[in-house]
Amino acid sequence: MRFAILLVFLTSWASPGFTADALHGEFDQVLSANVSGTVVNYPGIGADPRFARYLEKLNTIRADDLSGREEKLAYWINAYNAFAIQGILQGYSPSSLFGRIGYFLTNKFHLSGAEISLYDLEHAILIPQKEPRIHFAINCASVSCPLLRSHAYVATDLNRQLEDSARQFINDPSRNRFDRENKIAYLSKIFDWFEDDFARHSGSVLAYVAGYVEHAELAEGLRNHDYTIEYLEYDWDLNGIAPES
Repeated sequence: MRFAILLVFLTSWASPGFTADALHGEFDQVLSANVSGTVVNYPGIGADPRFARYLEKLNTIRADDLSGREEKLAYWINAYNAFAIQGILQGYSPSSLFGRIGYFLTNKFHLSGAEISLYDLEHAILIPQKEPRIHFAINCASVSCPLLRSHAYVATDLNRQLEDSARQFINDPSRNRFDRENKIAYLSKIFDWFEDDFARHSGSVLAYVAGYVEHAELAEGLRNHDYTIEYLEYDWDLNGIAPES
């Protein structure tokens, strides 16, 4: 079975000049055509045959057949974002507590020849990579989630893309804001839910955030823990144009 899947991989992709980043080419085109700023055009993605073909490729190619941490991370991040879109197109929604159970836990997708939920892809595969910036790269189709980029993640540019996503998210006042007079950091619930990931990297959530804020004096205050944290309410409304029912 493994040999058969690898054979498909080789015959499909081992053309002259092939790189693993080519795998994500059609997804990149889909995102470029259907993501504008904060708005995702779900009907447009659903009508684009390139999206269906990309989902098929995610099921055909195994992460073990990719070489290097960056290739695998890009593959898993793009898979999460593609599956999050597919869940919306299938009629699931994270807008309610019950809806989130279906959207994240019970709905399954085909990845590397196996079935997996969004929850398991995030918690069993992505988080164990000990890369906290993935929390700003994966999008769960909701207003308070990190923005869905209009381009796919690629191994050859992954570090810059992750840095850009982290910096954009942390400095977005609709997701994080700072009361410098009263020394209060109003942070996204993402920093609460995944506190251990950020603290493991930088010692604390505030120290992690300090590494990305654009104001030097604010960064110093965060590093010195002069600020208290209050977490913002999470907006689970859809981040774009809803698909036709």
